[in-house]
Amino acid sequence: MAMVDGLAPSFEYRFHGDHALGGRRTTRESMIRWWKRILDLLPGARFDIHDILVSGGPWRTRIAVRASISGDLPGNVRYENTVFQFMTLAWGKVISVETVEDLQVLERALAAVAENGNPEPLAAPIND
Repeated sequence: MAMVDGLAPSFEYRFHGDHALGGRRTTRESMIRWWKRILDLLPGARFDIHDILVSGGPWRTRIAVRASISGDLPGNVRYENTVFQFMTLAWGKVISVETVEDLQVLERALAAVAENGNPEPLAAPIND
């Protein structure tokens, strides 16, 4: 998994909110479980990058991203949200990620998936 392969040996990945995709992860295993959950809950999700701001040298690179996420959900529901992500890299490896989305939009999407027979959107966040 490319995203997991880009993580430093020691990292922190936080996704704001108390929902199935929220939480704080610090291990490769929890990140793999989290990405599998994303792919299960938001199959076919598409990310479109709108802005990327980069600052710093290779020893500490700070990146801010504004993106859109969209995709079709079960029950003929369309998911569209804005994502803000703040990352820190050290020598090309991700050491921290903080993700913020419109939580009301995300929680409505998770509810739509749950209403169509998938219990995963109701699961507790993956934390470690």
